[in-house]
Amino acid sequence: MLQKMIDVLVVGPKKDYEKIVDVLYQLGTIHLQDVSDNFESDDLTFKKMDLIKSEEILQLLVKINGIYQIIPTISENGAGHDQIYEKYRWLTTVEIMNRAQTIIGELENKTRDLANKKSDDKLNIIALDRYKQIMEKIFSLEQQIPTLEGFEVTVLLIQKEYREILNQIRPEMKKITKNQFEFISADIDENTIAAITVFNKKYSAQVHSLIFTKNVNEVRIPEEYSNLPFNDAIIQIDNEKKRINDEIAAIDEELYQISSSWWQELSVLQRIIRDREEEINAFAKFGQSDHTIMVQGWIPKKYLKKTKKELFSVFQNRVVLTEMPVSPEKTENAPVFYDNPRWVKPFEFFMKLVSPPKYLEVDPSPVIAIFFPIFFGIIVGDIGYGLCILGFALVMKWKFKELDWLQQLMNIMIISAIPTIFFGYLYGEFFGDFGEMMGWLHPVHFLGITWNRLEAMIPMLILAITLGVFHIFVGLGIGVFNAYTRRSKKHLCEKCGMIGVLIGIILLLGIIAGFAPGIVLIPAIIIVAVTIPLIFIGGGTLGVIEIMSTLGNILSYARIMAIGMASVILAMVANRLGGAMEVVALGIVIAVLLHTLNIILAMFSPSLHTVRLHIVEFYSKFYEGGGELYHPFGKEGTIPKTVIHNNISKH
Repeated sequence: MLQKMIDVLVVGPKKDYEKIVDVLYQLGTIHLQDVSDNFESDDLTFKKMDLIKSEEILQLLVKINGIYQIIPTISENGAGHDQIYEKYRWLTTVEIMNRAQTIIGELENKTRDLANKKSDDKLNIIALDRYKQIMEKIFSLEQQIPTLEGFEVTVLLIQKEYREILNQIRPEMKKITKNQFEFISADIDENTIAAITVFNKKYSAQVHSLIFTKNVNEVRIPEEYSNLPFNDAIIQIDNEKKRINDEIAAIDEELYQISSSWWQELSVLQRIIRDREEEINAFAKFGQSDHTIMVQGWIPKKYLKKTKKELFSVFQNRVVLTEMPVSPEKTENAPVFYDNPRWVKPFEFFMKLVSPPKYLEVDPSPVIAIFFPIFFGIIVGDIGYGLCILGFALVMKWKFKELDWLQQLMNIMIISAIPTIFFGYLYGEFFGDFGEMMGWLHPVHFLGITWNRLEAMIPMLILAITLGVFHIFVGLGIGVFNAYTRRSKKHLCEKCGMIGVLIGIILLLGIIAGFAPGIVLIPAIIIVAVTIPLIFIGGGTLGVIEIMSTLGNILSYARIMAIGMASVILAMVANRLGGAMEVVALGIVIAVLLHTLNIILAMFSPSLHTVRLHIVEFYSKFYEGGGELYHPFGKEGTIPKTVIHNNISKH
């Protein structure tokens, strides 16, 4: 059901506007309205509040996040965090921003320089590792490399399948350097050839240009290593790596010390600044005068007392919350807040598939919570399948606790598994007819019918259609109530007329089928004759045409029988096919696989068709939608909040 909403006006001194807004934000109970909608545009007493400092606040958050990206994460001390939070909780936005800017000024450049230095060091280690690997690969060629002053050494790495490139490079090198070069190559592993070129430095640009045009992987060894014996160069590289790693460790230690000193305070400031940013972004909906601030919005009735109490605790009588009179037109557009019992809550998931109801409409969630499990249970109707669905849902809830949408779906499956087991007992089904074959259970004999679904197809069809009639009548009844509460005479006539016509048609069909006595013929005709004009008054020609559509809606409920029958047949196929196998193990495997497939289908297909029966057939009889969900001004998922008002006297 939808919670009753109260239109309220909060008025207080302008000098306390930040504290008033922050208290309302922390409470998280008020759905803000634009206060300018409630006074004339030429009214100079109140005007909308301007946005202030939003860009500066955003810049501060970006800088704090930048520091967080650099410093290591520290486990927060809950008591220490609360202590710092209490220290800053009631500071003005300007004071909070000044403190944040001070810390950012102290840490931003220092942490950025350390991060840049660490990044450069890591790149240097990668380069040194590369040089070392190359030197180790061409170590065997060292004796063939001449040591000459003024000459450059370049290493080329070539895959063996492209060795012909060497024959192209050699004559070009000879031509460029006027034969003043050495060109040595050798296999260094099963896939790679290394070629070392030694040439006069004055030909460096031309040689490198040649190598580039050949698309060869060239490695230039730094001069400080190229002039050393490879063994000495490798030792020097290892020493340099050690020095750099020690430097990185020192940087990490310094960053850790910074994090230890500042993490908690930065965390508190970030939290408060984010809150203030959201508060400031809402200022456009507030009103102000020279001395007063005005905030208007909707509060669920269940949170009204709490909100008043907290405002009084912080401000005493300096801030007043007043309940405002509401016109019918404004009530129509009030936000909607679902306030259902725990067993209904999961079924609010299906309300996300359509637009929210209008405030004066009936919330259909409780009706779905009743009929969805019943329809699901009638369709699946198997004790074994119900137990499997129940077990699967419990496991999924345990493994994926963080996925709220999945938790809701699994709660729906858990609730629906109960009528599935009940109807399974009624039908005598345990993994199809396996339970009956084993002599464990049999279909129940009730109302003169043995409820074996394969033998009771006609009774199952009658049951499905009867449920459809009842479901549609419930929808039309809700439609009547909605029309009455919204004072819509046309809709009231249309819904009452549709109920009357359906009653008359059902009586006529009952007479034809022999279920009703002939004496009701005249009353049935009179009911139809009287109520068709009501439909025409309420819905016009389209309303009269809707009679046939409604009859079609009722017949759609036959799918409850049809889908359930398909599930029974597949279960029987699994049992018969498994039992027909000469190898027992193979038969068990086949039966298990087919039953598993049927259980998967039993979770999805009945759910989809049951949802369709509600949204298409049921909702069309009363549901308009187009409402606005209740979105309180405050942090997501914390309704209602408790305001900490220690040390208020200091402010």
